[in-house]
Amino acid sequence: MPLISDTATVQARLASLPVANYGTGESVFTEGSRTGRLLILRNGAVSVVRGGAEIARVTEPGAIFGELSVLLDQPHTADVRTLEASEFHVADAAALLTQDPVVLLYVTTVLARRLDGANRAVIELRNDIQTEQPSRVIGKTVERIEVLLSASGASLVYAGYPTDPFA
Repeated sequence: MPLISDTATVQARLASLPVANYGTGESVFTEGSRTGRLLILRNGAVSVVRGGAEIARVTEPGAIFGELSVLLDQPHTADVRTLEASEFHVADAAALLTQDPVVLLYVTTVLARRLDGANRAVIELRNDIQTEQPSRVIGKTVERIEVLLSASGASLVYAGYPTDPFA
């Protein structure tokens, strides 16, 4: 049984957060900065750039941004820039994560799914290397790992969102 079986509770908590609107090409987070904010994509599309290289394009409602900075008490690890007009639920991350166990479980579930997917991809990569697969196959696995470890991989049954991370 999943830790959070009532996704309606998560939906309600996130829906109660303020919403911020960003136009196309706007910066949401800058690598190296500290904002203390947690953003959850409501709709739109963003590019995640780390060290000058795009590691992901995220369009999935429920995707979380800023959690690593807060949880690890470090600056943001990537630039997040909108690719189109986008809306985010916005929260003071420390306050929300320390005061709302349901949202904290949601964030940890998303992080756990990312880690599990990345672990599986690393095993696949190791197998590809041992069986001397072509570099294009290995390159695709590395790209998958990058995407898995970025802000994507979040799903939420939320006002029509298609999948449930707690299932």
